[in-house]
Parts: sequence; C-alpha cells; structure tokens
Amino acid sequence: MLGKILKRLGTVVPSLIGVVIVTFLLTRVMPGDPAAYFAGPAATPEAIEEIRRSLGLDRPLLEQFLAYVVDLAQGDLGTSLTTGLPVMHEITTRLPASAELTLLGLIVSMAIALPLGVLAAVRQGSWIDHLSRVIATAGVSLPVFFTGLLLVYVFYFILGWAPAPMGRLDFFFSDPERVTGFFLIDSLLMGDLELFRAAFSQIWLPALTLGIFSLAPITRMTRASMLAVLASDFVRTARANGLPPGKVVITYAFRNALLPIITTLGMVFSFLLGANVLVEKVFAWPGIGSYAVEALIASDFAPVQGFVLAMAILYVLLNLLIDILYGVIDPRVRIEA
Repeated sequence: MLGKILKRLGTVVPSLIGVVIVTFLLTRVMPGDPAAYFAGPAATPEAIEEIRRSLGLDRPLLEQFLAYVVDLAQGDLGTSLTTGLPVMHEITTRLPASAELTLLGLIVSMAIALPLGVLAAVRQGSWIDHLSRVIATAGVSLPVFFTGLLLVYVFYFILGWAPAPMGRLDFFFSDPERVTGFFLIDSLLMGDLELFRAAFSQIWLPALTLGIFSLAPITRMTRASMLAVLASDFVRTARANGLPPGKVVITYAFRNALLPIITTLGMVFSFLLGANVLVEKVFAWPGIGSYAVEALIASDFAPVQGFVLAMAILYVLLNLLIDILYGVIDPRVRIEA
C-alpha cells in the first residue's frame, strides 16, 4: 500500500505543473484589463499604464511566468488586488468554511441517499424504488440556487426555524479560537455549546441545500451497485444457507458494493467543493468559491490562480484517500497493488 501511495504521488507532480501553466495562461487571456479596472473609469491612459507597470503586466509573458513560479516555490501566491491581503492568507481562512459546508452537505446526502439506494435495490420495483427515482431526479433537476432560495423562503421567512442567511455566525457571536477552521469542531473543542448551536443553526440550511443537490448520483450508484451484488452467486449462497436477510444485505452485499459508491462520493465531494459558489452567494457564506468568482469578475489574477491550484491539490489528496479506502474495504486491492 505504501508503494502504491508513493507511486501515485510521483504521478501528481506533472499534473500540478500542468495546472500551474494552464491556469497562468488562461488568466492572461481573460477579457478585461485589471489595470484599467483598478484605476477606475476616470483614469488617464498614463495612470493605467503606471498601474500596469506596478503589477508587472508590461513585462513579457515568459518573464511574468518565471516570476510567478519563483514566488510559488517560496509559498507566495501573490496579493489580491481587491482585498489587499495575501492570497495564501485568504485561502487558508476561507477554505475551511467551504470544506465544512461541503462535508456536512455530503454527510446529509449520504444519510439520505445510502439507505434509500439500498432499500430501492432490495425492494426493486416497489413504491420505495419509485420514490428514490423521483427524489433523485428532483434533486438533480432543481438548480442549486433555486433550492437554496426556496429553503430560505420556507424555513426562514415562513416557519422561522432558521436564522437569517448572513454567513457562518450571527452578529452576536465571535469566531471560535481557530484550531481546525471548522466552527462546529472548534466550538466543541472550546466547550462552548452555545457557540456550537449558533454555528449549527447557520450551517444546516446551506448544507441541506447541497445535500439535496447531490442526492441523485449517490442514490443511483448505490442502487445500481447493490443490484449487481445482490444478483451474484455468493449472495444467493448466503441466502440459501439461511442467513438473516439483514446480515446478507449489510455484511455481504453492501460491503462488496462500496467500491463504486466510494468513487462516486469522492467525485461528488470534489464537484461540490468547487461548485458551491451559488450556495455561498445565497447564504452569504465566506467561502473560497465566492472569493474566486469575485476575483474573476475583477480580473484579479492571483486569487484565481491560487484557487485553481488549491483545488488541484485537494483533488489529488482526495483521490489518494480514495485509493487508501479501497485497500481498507477490499484487501484484494492491496494484494494486486
């Protein structure tokens, strides 16, 4: 297993180099002039040219790229022109907010989709099978921002069960002492249950929005994988030997159906982490997605490049984690490796 991990890490370096090159080139061909944007509409051509020189945009493209690589090797992702803060600081501050929201949304989705997919496979053709298809189709058909606005209207405006969608905490609370960056975990580490309740009251509705949006692929993959395993010879043998139905389904069938489900969970988490910007906008969530979009609109190169690089590293680590889980779930994967 260790050899497989090292081998996978060895193949990562060319991918990250490609990401750095492509991201750098794409940000340079984006429409809009950052110098003109930050100079303002009333700026003279001389003032715009002065800003362009101060940003290094007047230098040849190769020279700009080499300077960027040198800074990147030193852990310097540049400074955001819109906020005036180092990009590394912004990413390390905002990434836990996006990761906490995405992870909780995935947990909500798993809590609904996995039992639903298993029951739909066990009772194929029944009402619960049809219900799972309807729920999965509805979840993926509704735009995520519409689902978020609908939930805000129902749970905040009509029922009053949720607080105003104003970020990670209410104005009356201060951020917990930073340990993991996850407010739910950090508040528990502080032993502040009131702060935990405040953080949870703000996050459960956007997490539910992401969970509904990601129901479809997890439910469908769980159902399809379970159907394939339930039709296998060893499951029929287990049933013929008189084993309890619950043990056959959970111990034998579900564990052998986990590999494609784990792959789907990894893909869904990666997609949600990079695409939850609409949810962040609806709920005023200070995450990395909204930060990158605002920088993209302003033609602010450094945050966009830092965002793409951070996402690429996270995807690599996530794929590595999935490989490790493969070996834990199915020992044959370790033997083949």
